[in-house]
Parts: sequence; structure tokens; C-alpha cells
Amino acid sequence: MNTPRTPAETRPPRMERLARLPVFFALSGKRTVLAGGTAPAAWKAELLSAAGAQVDVFASEASDEMLALASDPPGGPVVLHRRAWTGEDFPGAAIAVGAFAHDDEASRFAAAARAAGVPVNVIDNSAFCDFSFGSIVNRSPLVIGISTDGAAPVFAQAIRAKLEALIPFGFARWAEAARRWRETIKSSALPSAARLQFWQMFTATALREPNREPQQNDYDRLITETHDNGADTKPGTGSVTLVGAGPGDPELLTLRAVRALQSADVILIDDLVAPAILDFARREAKKMMVGKTGFAPSCRQDEINSLMVSLAKAGRRVVRLKGGDPMIFGRAGEEIAACRKARIPVEVVPGISAAQGAASRLGVSLTHRNLARRIQYVTAHGADGKLPSDIDWASLADPVTTTVVYMPKRALAELSATAQARGLSPDTPAVAVVAATRPDQEVIAGTIADIATRLEAAAPERPVLIMIGRALAQAVKDQRRREAPPTSTPDPQLRSPASTASSPPR
Repeated sequence: MNTPRTPAETRPPRMERLARLPVFFALSGKRTVLAGGTAPAAWKAELLSAAGAQVDVFASEASDEMLALASDPPGGPVVLHRRAWTGEDFPGAAIAVGAFAHDDEASRFAAAARAAGVPVNVIDNSAFCDFSFGSIVNRSPLVIGISTDGAAPVFAQAIRAKLEALIPFGFARWAEAARRWRETIKSSALPSAARLQFWQMFTATALREPNREPQQNDYDRLITETHDNGADTKPGTGSVTLVGAGPGDPELLTLRAVRALQSADVILIDDLVAPAILDFARREAKKMMVGKTGFAPSCRQDEINSLMVSLAKAGRRVVRLKGGDPMIFGRAGEEIAACRKARIPVEVVPGISAAQGAASRLGVSLTHRNLARRIQYVTAHGADGKLPSDIDWASLADPVTTTVVYMPKRALAELSATAQARGLSPDTPAVAVVAATRPDQEVIAGTIADIATRLEAAAPERPVLIMIGRALAQAVKDQRRREAPPTSTPDPQLRSPASTASSPPR
């Protein structure tokens, strides 16, 4: 039996070290100082002007680019002062930028700016910079800055090119509409849950139709839908969303799962959920471990149900985060029933199952039309912790069935022996996949006759999935090839049909 365990809050991992803190200066209507009249200086002046700043340029000589910019700035005025900068130019400036050929000039400029309390950037000279200009993706008011801390500017530019291709230019119009409507929504009588729902529906519309101009009737429709969904009439009632986290690779999360994680107030987390998944969660959300682990301390299911319902009744948006797909051996039925009994709105966001993830990494079709007619999922872990007594052994022994066994560790030897006794051929291919789709994924290949022994020898601590059937034959061969020493003689059984044919006479 499982050892009792109490649901406990878990703290999110600390932010990893940042080479630079990404911040965005509000420069509209503010004065900035720029020393130098070169073409690179003109580009920085253009950025500052585009952000609405008044740019005071101090340069004895000005390039054609700087002269053109001063006559036709994109935003704030660019004022050209035909002299060198002095210490008197810094007070009251928001930021200072300099372009210098020599370090001594750069050093004096940086020191003067800092003495006046002004953040400074010296172009292409990080030793004198308090901040840096990254590569920019401009869908203003949506703006994305990319920095490599000066280590690889070309790499940053390549990432920018990727983002430029991915992000429609029409997002600028939707971001502008959000800015127009935000104050109206904020000053409305809508409770916070309804406002969040409005913005979620707004975002879904923008993602679906990014290249059209948002209209007033879009706002009216979203407000109507918010009222119709009841988010504004039940301020005391929260909700529960069962979210499938997938087998481990965070890139396998669905967009809907990410949206649920980013809007949650509380996240109840299974032990099988990969830590990297929580990087997608709202940082302000309270995170609680409610793990159920076979033969280890586990939270009781009735405790989890009670916690989930009580949090939702208190008005919280609760996400119950489960490894794989919540509807496959995830006790979702019990949790849904508990929510419905308490009249708590409950939704399910499916996830990539562990079987799907493992098969994808192996490159195996579990329903290969020449090898399998059906697929079945079974559990080797019953309510009492033992092999279930009601397994359909005839179906497991069916040679045209692919069987995926969840929670197999403790009962695999018994399952293997019983399956063979009930007619499953001992040479049926079997593969154990440990930590499927994660960076430390491990594959153990064999047959139904020896897979339990192989798994016991490996003694993995991480989640394990067993796949059995003829569809796994090629995966077993591939794994044995990878494991074979480079100098060993190939196993005749692993040769291709062409290699086993008789050689023609010479």
C-alpha cells in the first residue's frame, strides 16, 4: 500500500542566470544624448527617435545618414548640435549613447554620463555600456528585443529573422486595439476572472485572424461572450482544468495547455510532470505537489479531490497538471466526478500520451498495417499495488495486437510469465522506454521473455512504459545495433533479407 503524503506547496525554480536584464525604456517626450555623427550613431538616433525621444546629437561633423535623419525623423525630433559634447549636456537626460573610435574618449563619456546618473551605451564597446541595444522585432506596441550579450550578434539576427517570419505584421493592429480597450475594460464592473476571460478570447481571435483590422464590433462581441459565459456573474466560483502535460518534452505541450497554465491561480502537480513544463506556467500561480507514486509516499485521491474543489469554491482557477494524457490511467474520472458533484466547472485539456511520445522517439507505428490490427493500453498496477486480476490475457496474447503497459515495474515479471502461459509467443518483441521524450530517455529492448530481466538489471528510477508486439520488431533490431560493440560480428538474425541471400558464383 502507498505511504500517506500530504499535498505540499512547491516553490518554482529560481530564475536562471541572466546575462542581461531585458527592460524597455519609456522615452516618449524625454531628452536623450547622443555623441557622434557617424552612420552607426545615426541608426541609434533613429531608434531613439522612433521611441518618441528628443535626440540631442553632439557632433562636429555629421554623416549623410545623420543629416537625413535630422531633417525627417521617424518620431521625436533629432536636434543636431555642431560641437563636441560636454559634461553640462547630461543632466536631465534619460539615456546617453556614444560612438567613439578610441577607448579614452569612450571612457570619459561613460564616466560623465554616470556621474550625472544617466545610463550609458557606447556603440560596439561593451566595456563602457550600462545597457545594450538588441535585435528588434517591431510590431509596435508589440516589441521583441533579442540579446546574446554581445557574444553572437549574427545569431541574434538569425533569431530575429525567424521571429519576423513567424509573427504576422497584423499583430501590431491587434496590440494597438488592446491598448485602446484596456482602460475601458479596467474601469468596467467586470470582476478579474471575467477580464481575464475577455483577454483570453481577444488573444484567440488575434491568433486566428492576425491580418485583419480589429473593429468595434469585435470588442462588442467579446464583451457579449464574456457575459454569456457567466464569468461576470459568478465571482465566487472558480474552475478546474485537467491538463495533460505530455510525457516530458515541454515542446509537446498543446497551445491550449500553455494558455491554461498561464491563466492558473493554483497548479496541482503530479510527480510524473517534467520540471521544464512549469517554465510555461504563470509565475504568480501557487504550485503544489500532489504526487501519487507507486510504492512511495503518495497523496490520497480523496485529499486531492477535496483540495481541488475547495480551491475552486474559493474562486481560484485550478489547473490539475498530469503527466501524459489525463484521461489515460490518470484518475481523471474520479476528479471530474468530484467537481461535478460540487457544481464546479471542469474542463479537460488532452495531452500527448506517454505511448505516443515513446513511439514517436522510436520512429515506430504502433498500428503498422502489416504487423498490427489494433492497439491496447493496460495497467500493471491495480488498486492494491499488484498485477490486476482482470486483464484480458487472450487479447494480450493476440499476435496482431500492440500492447502498451503503463506502471509496469513491479509486476512486469508476473505479467510476462502469465502472458506467455496464456499463449503469447516468447520471442514477441518488447521495448521498455524510460523517461520517454526527455533528454535522458533510455531504451531497453528485448522480447517478452527477457524484458523483465533486462529492466530489472537497468533498475531505472524514472517513469517506464513497456510496449509489446510485432510492430516493435524493427525498434528492437535498431536498439541492438546501437548497443553492439563496433568490432563485433553482426548477429545473423539482424541482417537484412538481401544480406542473407546466397552469394552468386564468381
